[in-house]
Amino acid sequence: MHENTVRVIFQPYGRIVRVPAGSTVREAATLAGIPLEYPCGGQGTCGKCRVKMPGAQSPHTAAELSLLSGDERGAGTRLACQTRVHENVTVEIPESSMIQGKNQILTGRGASASPVLDPPVRSIPVKMPVPTLTDDRPDAERLLESVPADSIAPALLYELPGLLRDHGFQGTAIVASGCVIDFAGGAAEPPCLAAAFDIGTTTLVGELLDLRTGAICGSASRMNPQTIFGDDVLSRISHASRGPEALQEVHNTVVSALNDMLAEMSAQAEASVENIYEISVSGNTTMEHFFAGLNPGALGMVPFVPVARRGLTLDPGQAGVAMNPRGRVFVLPVIGGFVGGDTVAGIAATRLEESERPALLIDIGTNGELALIHNGGLSATSCAAGPAFEGARISCGMRAAAGAIEAVELGDDVQSKTIGGVPPIGLCGSGLIDLVAELLRKGILQSQGLFTPRDALPDDLPPALRDRVVDHAEGAAFVLARADETRMQRPLLFTQRDVRELQLAAGAIRAGISILLKRADLEPAELGHVYVAGGFGNYIRLVNAQRIGLLPGALREEQFSFAGNTSLEGARAAALSLGARARAEAISSSTRHFDLSCDPEFQTEFAMAMFFPDSSSVETV
Repeated sequence: MHENTVRVIFQPYGRIVRVPAGSTVREAATLAGIPLEYPCGGQGTCGKCRVKMPGAQSPHTAAELSLLSGDERGAGTRLACQTRVHENVTVEIPESSMIQGKNQILTGRGASASPVLDPPVRSIPVKMPVPTLTDDRPDAERLLESVPADSIAPALLYELPGLLRDHGFQGTAIVASGCVIDFAGGAAEPPCLAAAFDIGTTTLVGELLDLRTGAICGSASRMNPQTIFGDDVLSRISHASRGPEALQEVHNTVVSALNDMLAEMSAQAEASVENIYEISVSGNTTMEHFFAGLNPGALGMVPFVPVARRGLTLDPGQAGVAMNPRGRVFVLPVIGGFVGGDTVAGIAATRLEESERPALLIDIGTNGELALIHNGGLSATSCAAGPAFEGARISCGMRAAAGAIEAVELGDDVQSKTIGGVPPIGLCGSGLIDLVAELLRKGILQSQGLFTPRDALPDDLPPALRDRVVDHAEGAAFVLARADETRMQRPLLFTQRDVRELQLAAGAIRAGISILLKRADLEPAELGHVYVAGGFGNYIRLVNAQRIGLLPGALREEQFSFAGNTSLEGARAAALSLGARARAEAISSSTRHFDLSCDPEFQTEFAMAMFFPDSSSVETV
């Protein structure tokens, strides 16, 4: 081994790697396959990649001095993205710094099995007459007379003579767009499968589908490994824009994860990835660009122009996807800017365009997307909500995984519920909304987002809650869980800066809704229905989302529908139906796109949306 390398041991996993001296712990962890949290993309701004290591490998950076307490630094705590190793070292990885393996990721709403009427790929059993002296037609003509197709893929012609004769001119033809793309010899009909993927900024969800019946025969989910380049799309665009190799790196990262999911789902179905002939992909505009390997650079600057709007059909080899090489990959069309195929899928899944009354679709995520139907016309926009709802940029935040506080109530004291029923290690998005709504109700938070000073807290506030309001370097803070109540024996503090992060996220969505409604000359109360899409939406409590202003407070509970993962639902439809693809194209081309960054009123609306609503305007459900 070269003298300029050092050995890094990662515990408790026992993984050992050698890296060039001066490498960051993050680089070593990536080489070791250790999935650390990097919500900020390794920029040293989130403090989530805490590790413990002895010795002075490199001086503390300004980021570490800002984010780590003196006690933490004294105990050997470092940030993996900031610390460089210059000698052999053992690094201890706390559980709270890992991307959690069992995340609460919502898949689809399910689909009932029924014959698919217009699949993009068909499997057709055939039995052809064997050639004789009186019937010497060419093999290709013999096959085409037995199936509803008018051509045969050139690559198949090289294999056709052997396939037909080895199996007595009996088998299954795979037909797509009037062309026979594959032939499986024998009497048994092999599986003919499709896969649908929702590529989210934070999560990946996939389903394996039977192209004959439409049945779901496998499913899988993952955290999007592109989070190592940043938790928001602009951070990833910045990385990918460094050059062709960087773009290929971002592309390969997500495709590798999808290939793992394809293998997992195929095993569930007791099939091979070679049986997968069709894949459809839905995601926001940036995620679809990354998947297709398209240069996203123009999406990172005004006026945020995508490479293409219409749906893309890719060759599996071109996309790098592990499926039948003669299959095809379909990427849903986008609407524009950051309003992508996931919004097109959401409109189609909720049938928003068919609504006779004004209706709104809200997809709550890192990139919030909104669509409105009014007087038969569709309009859509997006807002950079940021990753607060995914637990990032919140000091005690985490993704929805085991140990995350997902529900909070404030009575005489804090009552909370964690995913998995284990001691808490952090706060996820649904719990974040609950907590802020409850703090507002109790008078611990004011409408402008400031903590109420201890000497001004309401007289009727229970003593246990009063004791949880403490002084902090950033001002007041709320002790959500004391050290002895948490798994890592460290208190969970909700700080003034955390409140601001939530205000930014909820305010962006609220301002986007306001602008979209104003452009249609509508008031929130005039909406007939609101569809809340996205996996996160299914776990929030409506009354609390309205209390903090995330969802319109003027509407009743029955006017809301939590639609689930509509992006996956739309991808599923596109995988199974040519008609669904045509409908997606129609939605894409007919929807008017509003770019909030160019709207002169957005900053004013956003500033107003940073204030939490008065209690008199909510709590109506």
